[in-house]
Amino acid sequence: MKLIDLSVSISPRIREPLPAAIEYASHEDGAKQAAAVLGLKQEDFPEGKAWATETVTLNTHAGTHIDAPWHYWPTSEGEKARTIDELPLEWFYGDGVLLDFSAKPPGYEITKEDLIAELDRIGYALKPLDIVLVRSDADKRLYDDNYAFLHAGVSAEATVWLLDQGIKVVGTDGWGWDIPLNLQAAAYKAQPCDGVLWAAHYVGKDREYCQIEKLANLDRLPKPYGFKVACFPVKVERASAGWARPVAIFED
Repeated sequence: MKLIDLSVSISPRIREPLPAAIEYASHEDGAKQAAAVLGLKQEDFPEGKAWATETVTLNTHAGTHIDAPWHYWPTSEGEKARTIDELPLEWFYGDGVLLDFSAKPPGYEITKEDLIAELDRIGYALKPLDIVLVRSDADKRLYDDNYAFLHAGVSAEATVWLLDQGIKVVGTDGWGWDIPLNLQAAAYKAQPCDGVLWAAHYVGKDREYCQIEKLANLDRLPKPYGFKVACFPVKVERASAGWARPVAIFED
């Protein structure tokens, strides 16, 4: 069995609109904390050392994470949209399919025709509950100042087409599933109308599905299908997303 990590580290070095902050406590700090709680002195612990800990301030959409339907809109398919802790685990383990759009420039909007052509190129027909991964190689510039604007996005029409094939979980190595926010904003300012801002996300109003965002290492997958993906989200109560460590699993 070969396992390939498809996640990025939670790090304040990632240049994104929702950055993480990490406060590190040393073993000496841990001894002071423990001493205060237990009524002891720091020197009571071996060499004055105890636990090392970290305090993380983190938005649920920072780092590699999975968007729940609640993220897109208050309702989905006519019902209250489900939060990340309400979704079936079966969605998050299944056959993986890699669609390679790394040759497309940042900001390119992937169409339904692009998806069909790429599936034809790799010789694969989608089936319900496949986990579809879109490669743009934006993860290679994770720490660039404009990282959030460097991915190829997926159109609303293409997203609907994927969901029509029975797909429930899609993923991207970009900051977001849609085209970059700066391009959405520019298009809206040029011609204000519906269907420009966050168009693919808003598909979730009518179709219940999840997006994995900020994947990594899709270029390391040795083949475009014939592997499993495990991407269980952290169970955050009533949350619009949950952090995840997706893994591609290849059996010998």
